Amino acid sequence: MDAISNAFRRIFNLMLTIGVADVIDILIVAYLIYKAIYFVRKTNSYNLSKGVVVLFVIFLISDLLHLTMINFILRKAVELGLIALLILFQPELRRLLERMGSRFTSSRKVSGTAFETAIAQTVLACTEMSASRTGALMIFERNVSLENIMSTGTIVNADITAELIKNLFFNKAPLHDGAVIMRDARIAAAGCVLPLTQSTNLSKELGMRHRAGIGLSEQSDAVVVIVSEETGSISVAIEGMLKRHLTAAMLDKILHKELMADEAEDTGNSFMNNFKKLFKVNRNEEEKSNEKNI
Repeated sequence: MDAISNAFRRIFNLMLTIGVADVIDILIVAYLIYKAIYFVRKTNSYNLSKGVVVLFVIFLISDLLHLTMINFILRKAVELGLIALLILFQPELRRLLERMGSRFTSSRKVSGTAFETAIAQTVLACTEMSASRTGALMIFERNVSLENIMSTGTIVNADITAELIKNLFFNKAPLHDGAVIMRDARIAAAGCVLPLTQSTNLSKELGMRHRAGIGLSEQSDAVVVIVSEETGSISVAIEGMLKRHLTAAMLDKILHKELMADEAEDTGNSFMNNFKKLFKVNRNEEEKSNEKNI
């Protein structure tokens, strides 16, 4: 009993030495660990990360059991582990750094009214293309620049109207197979080529248009709107998550939530707004699991 009492007394005395700076330090580290785990789980590097953990556990066991040769090999591997991880996770780290940098450099150039009009015209076009089963792939650029994607297509630079969107995706039009990039509530480019997702756990129902949309949403913070040519179903991809079989009202709600919220946050473009966006907590897992209907 005395040992337990002394242990609790030491813990209590230690807690008395914790200051405000220590609490902030602990919270930041805990948050970064949470974000790192979440980052790994949502990417295709999840299985790779489990392999790294298994190797680390084997390393600890070999050290405890004095398995000299195995321990020596794994120790050398651990010493080079940081460089190896940078190489293995290079695509994911690059996307993360791009998003971090874009939070502090991006700024809106248009008003909320322009986005309201753009959203309304997009929803109208998607509704009519869904009825006629016209395939479409539209990208709303947000903070991460899509300049490299735009360079693969044809510059348009026109106001967003339902008629123009439908004409671009008309199956006889020369640009109908590519994606349309929306920037600052305008159609910036059409006929653009997108990267395909590397995910292997997608539904076999999803074609190349959906895989390209998911792929771009994994590599940027863009909002991707997809209309299926086979079924006429409307889908939205955000951060690698796909929400399918949307009605016009649901599509309108999602676009307002994602695009108009960004526009409101960017008003003033203050440092604190950017700081909050950088460390913005992701939507809860339950909502994302519902979105990932694949």
